[in-house]
Amino acid sequence: MRTALYESNLSSLPRLGRGKVRDIYALADDKMLIITSDRLSAFDVILPDPIPDKGRVLTEMANFWFERLKHVVPNHLTGIDPESVVRGDEEKAQVRGRAIVVRKLKPLPIEAVVRGYLIGSGWKDYQKTGKVCGIALPAGLEQAQKLAEPIFTPATKAETGHDENISYAEVEKLIGAPLAARVREVSIRLYREASEYAATKGIIIADTKFEFGLDAKGELVLIDEVLTADSSRFWPADSYRVGISPPSFDKQYVRDYLETLDWDKTPPAPHLPADVIARTAAKYREAMQRLTGVSA
Repeated sequence: MRTALYESNLSSLPRLGRGKVRDIYALADDKMLIITSDRLSAFDVILPDPIPDKGRVLTEMANFWFERLKHVVPNHLTGIDPESVVRGDEEKAQVRGRAIVVRKLKPLPIEAVVRGYLIGSGWKDYQKTGKVCGIALPAGLEQAQKLAEPIFTPATKAETGHDENISYAEVEKLIGAPLAARVREVSIRLYREASEYAATKGIIIADTKFEFGLDAKGELVLIDEVLTADSSRFWPADSYRVGISPPSFDKQYVRDYLETLDWDKTPPAPHLPADVIARTAAKYREAMQRLTGVSA
């Protein structure tokens, strides 16, 4: 197992920011270097313990999907080798297998969430109102039930704290009706194509979120990560049952452990036991191997 990377430290490039998982560096005026660390956040709090190889796994998965879905919408990848833009063996080791060089674009202020199954916050909303993000659904649906059609349930983007679900009408106010319609159409198509492929690998994609930006010509571009175990809810098809929350290939194992503790879900987060870290790392690796055929 490789050494985990909690935070990158490059001296050859200026750092633009540090997110919950990713470190971003400036590269000329029109490009950025994005490094995916092994940090993990749960309940929107960054945990003190990294998950070994998580950043490499997420990068491998995202790159697989960017390539597979590039016919649907352009993405922000440049094809430039990340190791070619940093200096020294130590910096090359920090970016190896876990970094991408991308075009610098204007990000849209929304998260494009698509749900194919009734779970998570969507299930909670449905129980209270019979709707998800203002979309009325048939009565009598059960937890984890597959929806008749995937639904577009956008959210606001939050650098810190919780994202908030918003209605489609609010998306139209934020970015305009024509662009909102384009984002919804592309998001649902991406979800459909990915779900059909994942099903052949024994994986259900219950829901996922996409992020988009605009290039200098105003064209829509897929950015950030795509269809990873951090941005999606993956279920093993052979364990799926309507009426219960199925096991998943993501950080749900960590969330379940944290729920057993007397922790108020505010910083600082508690440390994770070694067995929880190992089990979580194994879940990420298994998802990647099933979907891409590549072993971590």
